[in-house]
Amino acid sequence: MSGLSAPKGTFDVLPPDSARFLAVRETLTAPLRRAGYGYVETPVFEETAVFSRGVGESTDVVTKEMYTFDDRGGRSLTLRPELTAGLMRAFIEHRLYSGSLPVKLWTVGSAFRYERPQAGRYRHFTQVDMEALGVDDPALDAEVVALGVQGFRDLGLTDFELLLTSLGDATCRPQYRELLVAHLEKLDLDEETRRRAAINPLRVLDDKRPEVQAQLDDAPLMVDHLSDSTRAHYDAVRQHLTDLGVTWTEAPRLVRGLDYYTKTTFEFVHSGLGAQSAIGGGGRYDGLSAALGGPDVSGIGYAVGVDRTLLAVQAEGLDVAAAAGVQAFVVPLGAEAKRLAVRLVGQLRAAGVSADTVYGDRGLKGAMKAADRSGASHAVVVGERDLADGVGQLKDLRTGEQRAVPVGELFEALTTAVSQEVVSA
Repeated sequence: MSGLSAPKGTFDVLPPDSARFLAVRETLTAPLRRAGYGYVETPVFEETAVFSRGVGESTDVVTKEMYTFDDRGGRSLTLRPELTAGLMRAFIEHRLYSGSLPVKLWTVGSAFRYERPQAGRYRHFTQVDMEALGVDDPALDAEVVALGVQGFRDLGLTDFELLLTSLGDATCRPQYRELLVAHLEKLDLDEETRRRAAINPLRVLDDKRPEVQAQLDDAPLMVDHLSDSTRAHYDAVRQHLTDLGVTWTEAPRLVRGLDYYTKTTFEFVHSGLGAQSAIGGGGRYDGLSAALGGPDVSGIGYAVGVDRTLLAVQAEGLDVAAAAGVQAFVVPLGAEAKRLAVRLVGQLRAAGVSADTVYGDRGLKGAMKAADRSGASHAVVVGERDLADGVGQLKDLRTGEQRAVPVGELFEALTTAVSQEVVSA
C-alpha cells in the first residue's frame, strides 16, 4: 500500500488549514440561509444526459472535461462537473414547481472536471451553489447577485469585482446569432472551433487563445442587440443592484462556460489570483428546465468556488480561521485520573463545551504540550496527589494562573471559565 497518493489535480483538506476552509464555506452560505434558501443534496453522479443536455453539447465541460463511465447495468453516468443541472433535475423530478414560487435552494459539494491542473484550477473542487427557480423577475436577479457579493464582503474581501452583462433571450438571440455567425465565417478559425461555433457561436467569444481573441475585436456584442424586453429587464436589474449598494463593471464580452445562460449573466473575479481570477459566477437560465424535460420555467443562480475563494482570502492576508476547536482540555496523570478525565470530557461535550483530553501514555510535559496545541483556553490537570486531596488544578492557559478546585466542582468551574472567555472575546 506504500506510495499511494491523491489523484493528480486533487488535494486533501487537512487540519489546521481545514479550519479556514470550513470558515470560508460557512461564511459563503450564511447569506443564503438568512435569505430563506433551503438546503438540498443531490448525488455526485447523474445520468450523463443531465449534463450533456443541461450544460450544453458545445461546451468544453461536456466535450473534454467530464468523468463519464458505464455502470454495471450499462447505464452511462457522469461525476457532476457542476451543481446546477443536478439541482434542476431534482426540481423537475420532485415537482417542486407545483408549490409556491420561486423555489429557493442552496447546496455545497464536490464537482469534478478533467482539466490541466494549475494554480487555482483542480480536477476536484468544492462549490457553494444556489438557485432561485420559477420566477422571472429582475428584482430576483438582483437578490441573487447581491447574496454572492454579501458572502465575499462578510469574509472581508475587498479586491473582488463583479462583471455583469446580458446574454439576451429568444426574442433577440436568434438575430444576434446570425450577425455573429456571419462575422465568424470571415475569420481564420480551425476546424474544431468552427464545429463549436456551428452549435453555439457565443462559445467562440469565450475562447481564451490569443490567436482567436485577436480576431474578435470587431465581433458584434449581444448587449448591443438586446430586444426592448430584455433591455428593460437588464436596466431593472442594474437599478435594483444600485439600490442594494452593489457596484459592477459592464462586461459585454462575458460568456460563461456553460450553454444554458440567458439574460442576466455575471462573474466574480479577484485581482490577486492571476490568470485563474474567477472565484464564482452565474446567471439566468430560462430554458434549462425545458431542456431537461421539465416545465418551461425560469431560473437564476450562481456557484462560488470554496477553494478559489480561500485563495483570494489568503491573497488579501485575511484571518478567517474558525474558532478553536477545543475550549477545555483535561490532563490526567494515572489510571484513576484517566477515568475522571473521560467522564468530565463527556459531561462538558454534552453541555455544549468543546473539550478534549490526552490519550496514550504521556507525561505531564507531553500532555501540557497537547493542551497548548489544542487551542483550549483552560485546562484541568489531575494527578494522583490531587485525587488524594480531592481536587483538580484548573489552569488558565492564556495567563498561566492556576488554582485548586474540588473534584465535584470541576465541571461547573470549567464551564464558567470558558463562558467568561467567550463573553470577553
